Amino acid sequence: MMVQTNAFHRGDRVEWNTSQGRIEGRVVKRLTENCSIEDYDVKASEDDPKYLVESDKTGERAAHKPDALTMIESSDIG
Repeated sequence: MMVQTNAFHRGDRVEWNTSQGRIEGRVVKRLTENCSIEDYDVKASEDDPKYLVESDKTGERAAHKPDALTMIESSDIG
């Protein structure tokens, strides 16, 4: 069962949309400071966090807003 949530944890299985279609992967970490991912500048803060996710298929990483991610399975790591 897929659930829309704004609270994700490391290891959670999630999916998101791309121009190539739906991608499944895992949350690597919650970003709360500005940083660069794959040459892209990511603007993040405690009030506006982003999540670093890694594609199951390609291993590529990207940062997404919480509302762009859908929970597939919780890691229960907390």
